[in-house]
Amino acid sequence: MTKAREIRLKSRPVGMPKAENFEVAEVTLKDPGPGEVLVRNSWMSVDPYMRGRMYDRPSYVPPFQLGEVLQGGAVGTVVKSNDERFKEGDLVESMLGWREAFVASGAPLTKLPSTAVPPQAYLGVLGMPGMTAYGGFNRYGQPKEGETVFVSGAAGAVGSIVCQVAKLRGCTVVASAGSDEKLAWLKSLGVDAGVNYKKGDLLENVRAAAPKGIDIYFDNVGGDHLEVALEVARPFARFVECGMISIYNETEPKPGPRNMSYIVGKRINMKGFIVIDLIDMREQFISEMSGWVKDGKIKWEETVENGIANAPKAFLNLFTGANTGKMLVKLD
Repeated sequence: MTKAREIRLKSRPVGMPKAENFEVAEVTLKDPGPGEVLVRNSWMSVDPYMRGRMYDRPSYVPPFQLGEVLQGGAVGTVVKSNDERFKEGDLVESMLGWREAFVASGAPLTKLPSTAVPPQAYLGVLGMPGMTAYGGFNRYGQPKEGETVFVSGAAGAVGSIVCQVAKLRGCTVVASAGSDEKLAWLKSLGVDAGVNYKKGDLLENVRAAAPKGIDIYFDNVGGDHLEVALEVARPFARFVECGMISIYNETEPKPGPRNMSYIVGKRINMKGFIVIDLIDMREQFISEMSGWVKDGKIKWEETVENGIANAPKAFLNLFTGANTGKMLVKLD
């Protein structure tokens, strides 16, 4: 029998989540039955979209249930297997994170290839965030060489990849982030101009960084960033609506942008999406992104918390801008 710890949702957050909304529990895992495997996780992911699953309301994925283990992306090693597709020592990816180990059917597991890429990259640049960035930007942004792209939340796991893909497509990139240190890192990735949204007037700063306006806006933030993007958008701009982290913890609806009429006058194409809409692009994504990573054309940063007990801390830090690049938890 194997003992393992897991994180459960103890209570539903109101506003900004707090540590007391989570609890650590120890469980005893049975040996795997027919078609099952025992996996010990080594890395797990925390992502902003998980906040939406903490509300008890219908959405594109079911809400987390009180008293039950949370779910999220994870990479681990097969310890025991009764599924002929997996053998002991195989590295696998799953959506069974927020736990140190688990026994489950092998059906939802993905065996990872043996490459020089570190395993946690499959939770970031070669995983869901990378796919979100690559697919959303290419399909809905429809970039053309010489265009100007504005990326909000640019120092995060998705935004930082969007910036680099845009540069590889021959675009000029304006990035918004919450510190000069993050902007310096983005400049090292090739970003042309950076805006610290915590300093000065956001609209004036974006106008100065993109004097001719923007052709594509990749939105991870919403709120005032969306309003500014509408203001500086050029005719026929494309708005790729990936996330709106600025409003995820609001207890009352915030007023929308005051200048939504620009969508009509500027003939803006605004498209919201989630990563499962891009499943048909997966092979293209893996092929091109893997090549870029191998050639050093795509770089990434990780912010790591250690131990399952620190998973809630890692999650909460997403909403205070404490992470640069992908937020991960390294499990003992």
